[in-house]
Amino acid sequence: MTKLSVNINKIATLRNARGGNVPNVCQVALDCEKFGAHGITVHPRPDERHIRYQDVLDLKPILKTEFNIEGYPSAGFIELVKSVKPHQVTLVPDPPEAITSNSGWDTVKNLDFLKAIVADFQNVGIRVSIFVDTNLKNIEFAAKTGTDRIELYTEPYATNYPIDKEKAVAPFVEAAKLAKELGLGINAGHDLSLENLAYLHALIPWLDEVSIGHALIADALYLGLEDTINRYKKQLE
Repeated sequence: MTKLSVNINKIATLRNARGGNVPNVCQVALDCEKFGAHGITVHPRPDERHIRYQDVLDLKPILKTEFNIEGYPSAGFIELVKSVKPHQVTLVPDPPEAITSNSGWDTVKNLDFLKAIVADFQNVGIRVSIFVDTNLKNIEFAAKTGTDRIELYTEPYATNYPIDKEKAVAPFVEAAKLAKELGLGINAGHDLSLENLAYLHALIPWLDEVSIGHALIADALYLGLEDTINRYKKQLE
């Protein structure tokens, strides 16, 4: 079964809006696990506008499921991840000022840079995933970095799904087939929702993991966190 990793950045955003510790990021992460999530994802940024570096340190010893830390591999990020040793690190190319991840890596241009970082993390036992679009050349060169997995950047799929879902998913199926042929594990994330997740999974059933935050947390405002997580898991059956 494809695993569901819940991105809890939005919980931290809500907490930071008022200061203090409400809602409690660690407690929500534990609740997500209790309600059936297979993993927890966080994306600490240098300005700590949602998840803080201290949150990452606090979460590691209490989580029982997979822990995925995503972010741009700056010196500070690399140091944090290597000190925490999560199950997985997802490398994204977004600069510090970006509101959210909005593109995949140009793995051709950044091949040597990514090769070194991938090896550095793998040497301390951390699985590495590289955030990429559906450009087949970028997937070919992602494999050349030695990464364990890629994460398909699914915003274009989510945007075009209501217009023409077959056309929207086609490049992702092609990309996932190539990644599988190259021996890469495949994750997916960005703007996946209860509306579009099941169709993506039906066409790419060999996905290892989906990472979902914004839509899932928004749905939880209406449905409750436990019901929401169960609904997302059902999309992956």
